[in-house]
Amino acid sequence: MTQIMKGGQPFFIPAGSTGCLLLHGFTGTPNEMHWMGEYLNGRGFTVLAPRLFGHGTQLADMYRARWQDWAASAEDGYYLLKGSCDKIVIVGLSMGGALSLLLSSYLPVLGVIAMAAPYEIHDWMVRRLRAILPILSLIYKSRAKGPSGIFDPMAEQVHVDYEGYPVRGGYELQGLLAEMRSGLPRLHKPLLLINSKLDETVPPEHAQAIYDTVPASDKEILVLEEGGHVIPRDLARQTAFKAAGDFVQHVTSGSG
Repeated sequence: MTQIMKGGQPFFIPAGSTGCLLLHGFTGTPNEMHWMGEYLNGRGFTVLAPRLFGHGTQLADMYRARWQDWAASAEDGYYLLKGSCDKIVIVGLSMGGALSLLLSSYLPVLGVIAMAAPYEIHDWMVRRLRAILPILSLIYKSRAKGPSGIFDPMAEQVHVDYEGYPVRGGYELQGLLAEMRSGLPRLHKPLLLINSKLDETVPPEHAQAIYDTVPASDKEILVLEEGGHVIPRDLARQTAFKAAGDFVQHVTSGSG
């Protein structure tokens, strides 16, 4: 009996000497990055999607997760991919996007693609109760999720994630975003931000705040007209895939 849920497995698809590290979102799994990974691999790039700590198993495993664990999982993925590739671009979704931005502020990568990356948390409960969330989490371990926000019915059927949010996770996510924001002024790598206009979880204003903080001269925001928060699984995914592939090709060519 495996501990990892179906769809929660990490994946590696080898190809060329340029690698794409794909980082999934909060309570999600590598599965949400799989279609994007297949597309990028089809364009000649090696792809690796690690499973972040506490994800893809059971929700109870998230109760003891700390943001440093998620960052360590992502960094492990970077060094594993570095063993196969000379050049690396980090691509992340939501919390994975925040991790992508954080890692890119101190690791030698060619560029970074952040999809639906939050600049800060707007959830009223997390913001107002932040100081006591660690104590609350001892009593209230998790809270139920609402709709997934995926507009594509076929993608919704195959989406794999936890059925709830860990209360402690909200506290840890705030810690991660604070660390990410502190690193943004050091991020001089090429940057592509992708957001969906209809995303109610992380609206495009977050991308603008990140864009305004990053000092990189090579940076762009792409706002998708369709789909919701889980961009690589939703209606405008092919537009996002092509933009990501073109970006990786661009930074690879620019590196000489």
